[in-house]
Amino acid sequence: MTAFSDDDRELVALGYVPSFKREFSNLATGLCSSIATTLNTPLLTGGPSSVVWCWILGASMCLALGSSIAEIVSAYPTSGGMYTASARLTPKKYRARVGWLVGWLNILGQIAGVSSTEFGLANMIWAAVVIGKASRQSILLTKTVWLFVVLLIVHGCLNCLGTRWLARISSAFVFVNLGATILIIIVLLATTPRSEMHAAGYVFGSQGIVNQTGGWNNGLAFVFGLLSVQWTEVKRAAYAAPTAIFIAVIGTGLLGWLLNIVIVLCSGPLADLPGASGSAFLQVMYLRMGKAGSLILWVPVCFTAFFVVQTALQATSRTIYAFSRDHGLPDRGFFGYNSKVTQTPLRSIVLCTLVSIIPGLLDLASPIAANAIFALTAIALDLSYIIPIFLRRVFQNHPDVMFKPGPFYMGGGMLGWAANWICICWTLFVCVIFSFPVTLPVTPETMNYASVITVGVMVFAFIWYILDGHRHYHGPQSNIKQDVEPDKESGEVGKDSEDHNGSDYV
Repeated sequence: MTAFSDDDRELVALGYVPSFKREFSNLATGLCSSIATTLNTPLLTGGPSSVVWCWILGASMCLALGSSIAEIVSAYPTSGGMYTASARLTPKKYRARVGWLVGWLNILGQIAGVSSTEFGLANMIWAAVVIGKASRQSILLTKTVWLFVVLLIVHGCLNCLGTRWLARISSAFVFVNLGATILIIIVLLATTPRSEMHAAGYVFGSQGIVNQTGGWNNGLAFVFGLLSVQWTEVKRAAYAAPTAIFIAVIGTGLLGWLLNIVIVLCSGPLADLPGASGSAFLQVMYLRMGKAGSLILWVPVCFTAFFVVQTALQATSRTIYAFSRDHGLPDRGFFGYNSKVTQTPLRSIVLCTLVSIIPGLLDLASPIAANAIFALTAIALDLSYIIPIFLRRVFQNHPDVMFKPGPFYMGGGMLGWAANWICICWTLFVCVIFSFPVTLPVTPETMNYASVITVGVMVFAFIWYILDGHRHYHGPQSNIKQDVEPDKESGEVGKDSEDHNGSDYV
């Protein structure tokens, strides 16, 4: 115990021995790359006003969600994140079923998050190739998918290495990202003649509502713009620490809103977007900065996305590690192995890398269908977040729970209560919105497969739980028995870890 940090002592108090080194920064972020990746959806469905207003609306709601997540992660700082916390917030008789549901939703959302970010990076690189060659020929879909696969393999290999040097590089790119974002804003404003900037009514008003969905009403077309901000925020909360979640949501919300306003203000004719590159964001930069300027600033944007994937894959592998350790996978704990050499879960990293390739293959069906990867990330992660938030409110005073706040706490009054229930209602709303196809008519090519995949995975998971999973899965388990020898004199450390089903904690 004396060798543990304060955070590690808290883990032991919860019934866990720390399995990984705490080397990655809590400030991992990718604002400019996230907006660059998702700008096409709000701009080309609801129009410029959707880009601007959906961002600030979604960011405000995500503040309630991020604060609620931060409270729970602060109280239960384990590698399993919200998955582990869900069991701690549930009476014993429900723990296994709740842990199973949240675990599978969280894994699905995180894998989709890795896949969607990597897919966005592949598109960003090819967009730069088109701009660099001044070619009007679009990149073949197969080339994008192959680059996506290669990038995932590279990230998988890097994650298998020791984390210290990767952590330092990723931390450095936090400031590169912020610097690139601010620089893009300044250069766009400086290179756009005042006469070519759009009017305020186009940026903020009804002139900027341009319905290009093919048949949905203006209101639904407008709220499709929520995908950009929701995807940007929720995937960060999957791997950030409590204070970082709270700070990042505020910083991302305000700086992202400013970037969106400037992009729309300087965007030129909407009919010319997204252009040959397929990226509306890069096309606007190219229009205002020229080839050399746009490509120079595009490099840090791409590198930021690269390190966001690196951090996301790291977090996803640790979630799978925790779920496998608790016998939630049909692998007899095979993927719950941590290398003693690199202090990384090598087996779960390989699994994450291979499985993350599958969602990206949707692009072979249709670029529009591939948009479901981004929606899938938001739906699955959002649902996995609000379940423990709901449980905390319902069972916080239950004898099996007795919620004990961590360092980040909004208090027991109206503020915390309102934040929790607002984020629950908001999340249910956006999950419905993200289940709609963004264009009409609905065909196999334009179908939004996000809800189909989510429901399908959940149905399969619970059928498996009923048939076999309940035999070996009993919820998140303490690992003190395996990793820490109990105090032979007092017997206090790990004494409850010998519970027959592993659902009790020290």
